[in-house]
Amino acid sequence: MEKKLFGTDGLRGKVNVYPMTPDVVMRLGLAVGQVLRNGGRRHKVLIGKDTRLSGYIYEYALASGFCAAGMDVILVGPLPTPAISFLTRDMRADVGVVISASHNPYTDNGIKFFDHMGFKLPDAVEDRIAGLVEGCGQNWQLPAPEEVGRASKIHDSIGRYNVFLKNTVPLDVSFDNMKIVLDCANGAAYRVAPEVFEELGAEVVKIGVEPDGTNINRGVGSLHPEGVARAVVAHGADIGIALDGDADRVIVADEKGRILDGDQIMAICALDFMERGKLPGNLLVATVMSNMALELFMKSHNGTLLRTPVGDRYVVEAMRGKGAVLGGEQSGHLIFLNHSTTGDGTLAALQLMRIMVQRGKPLSELATLVSPFPQELVNVPVARKIPFSEVPAIERATAEAERELAGRGRVLLRYSGTESLARVMVEAEDPGLVTRLSQGLAEIVAAALA
Repeated sequence: MEKKLFGTDGLRGKVNVYPMTPDVVMRLGLAVGQVLRNGGRRHKVLIGKDTRLSGYIYEYALASGFCAAGMDVILVGPLPTPAISFLTRDMRADVGVVISASHNPYTDNGIKFFDHMGFKLPDAVEDRIAGLVEGCGQNWQLPAPEEVGRASKIHDSIGRYNVFLKNTVPLDVSFDNMKIVLDCANGAAYRVAPEVFEELGAEVVKIGVEPDGTNINRGVGSLHPEGVARAVVAHGADIGIALDGDADRVIVADEKGRILDGDQIMAICALDFMERGKLPGNLLVATVMSNMALELFMKSHNGTLLRTPVGDRYVVEAMRGKGAVLGGEQSGHLIFLNHSTTGDGTLAALQLMRIMVQRGKPLSELATLVSPFPQELVNVPVARKIPFSEVPAIERATAEAERELAGRGRVLLRYSGTESLARVMVEAEDPGLVTRLSQGLAEIVAAALA
């Protein structure tokens, strides 16, 4: 059921606990070099990280593995995940690597990879890499001593990404009259995001821009948007923007301090795209976690919501397969495939602000497009992950809940791809029913999978 090494978003775990140990990470660099190296030319890999203290461990362990595999390494330091995706393409690298555990606490870390086009590696390639790592070097073809790689650092990567982001905003759109509250979660965007918004003319009130290696996501960022919401009201700002630790997701607050999730942001952007004839097939791609209200909204505008499994990589795969340009997750991963190959919180916020300026409307008015159905998500710690359909008690409880919802709501059970958790989600128009069913199902799942 569960991969040993890779989850839904790369490798992730507790620092210095398998698989996030220096020896495994060094072998990971060796293995990726083995799988992705081809031909006799020099190969280049780009490595970035967020602000976690443990990033120092993994960037040098990876660099050692890559160099031993015959690949040249470029270290770019703390930068958002989408920046590494962009720079991998921009600098013609063969592979990009991000060292981050995203929204997790600093005691965790993770590693995810991008191919030369800036897309996340498919499952089949990750499986080949995992096989080499777990095989501890059996049948590896390492280069001769004179063919090992070199490692170096570059210092203009922030500027490159800054220019890319600014170029996604039309020249006739100015943020000169806008005040924003920006929370960078003490994470990877702490330098570049404020620069971008300020250089586009906005007055920026900054939160979470003092990383110390241990305070990433701690009480700040997209996991704690209530801080931004309060600050928006206190400062009279037009919008609050809360990024997560690696800045690939965003949650926002309107000028009244009301929080909008990824579904509501997608609705605003989808309508803008449809009215401008920029949404091919009027197709929006989201995951099974997106609210029913978003699906009904798309239908009401002659559009379609295509659902995928949870994980922005699956959203991107579906977008590429269907020719879609807009997609995302309720959690705040927003993908604008005409600009970027992965979720980018800063880019999404820029597009939202562009719409506000071009429409001449406050965010609170734009946000009325979607009124989400009440939805509760309960995280249940589990000792084992087996298909829910193979547990009779869970199957019976789920069927009973769906009968009670009578087609006016949804039940979704899934496992976390990075943690030992089962996620129980119930959605319906009646909030009391949502709470009762979600809590009841969570208790049954906890008992059955203890």
